[in-house]
Amino acid sequence: MKKNGKVFVIGIGPGDEAYRAPAATRALMKSDTIIGYKTYIELIEETLEGKEVIDSGMRKEVERCQLALTLAEEGKVVSLVSSGDPGIYGMAGALLQVKQQRQSDIEVEVIPGITAVSAAAALLGAPLMHDFAVISLSDLLTDWELIQKRVALAGEGDFVIALYNPKSKGRTIQIEETQKILLKYRSKETPVGIVKNGTRQGEVVIVTTLGEMLLHPIDMLTVVIIGNSHTTMMNDVMITPRGYGI
Repeated sequence: MKKNGKVFVIGIGPGDEAYRAPAATRALMKSDTIIGYKTYIELIEETLEGKEVIDSGMRKEVERCQLALTLAEEGKVVSLVSSGDPGIYGMAGALLQVKQQRQSDIEVEVIPGITAVSAAAALLGAPLMHDFAVISLSDLLTDWELIQKRVALAGEGDFVIALYNPKSKGRTIQIEETQKILLKYRSKETPVGIVKNGTRQGEVVIVTTLGEMLLHPIDMLTVVIIGNSHTTMMNDVMITPRGYGI
């Protein structure tokens, strides 16, 4: 009798095993096949023994989703992995869209994970204690004009702003333009946190200001958190007060 297949869409967190949800580890251990971007597969190496492992490069998201469903339809239990949380710039949306398109009845379970912005915020102190916006500066899937509009409106609304994908070798001006936009709404002394490889090997944590943020290394492995008008710095810790009577 053919067993029922299933797809787990798993958020492995920021990378270190200590910050991975137990439910994610259990799902990985139950799986026959683990599919993901090569860099993320390397972060869960201790779970791979005895598994079929299929890794691929960037921009292969739809292909990974199609393969995960095909294998599940053959009766396999499949884990499709994302870093952070799979529903936040991860694979959950794509997998569910492909499932809908195929009119597949395969069971899908989405397992949440600690996001890069959550990990970065913890390392910086408490910069996200009030309303905040998360914006990706990558224009691969979103028009740059729309990204600029979102940055401007978040700046005008005095949101704390977390930037994903702030800079790459081929995409350098976006972070510069973002700084220019936000300086229209915020002081150059506004606290800014820069976190690279948060909670994993090669971790770098920098606290600086909006005026000086571009003096520090920023790349695709970096999350940048820009405070609002009330965010303060104290002994290299960022705090955005929420209004408690302290």
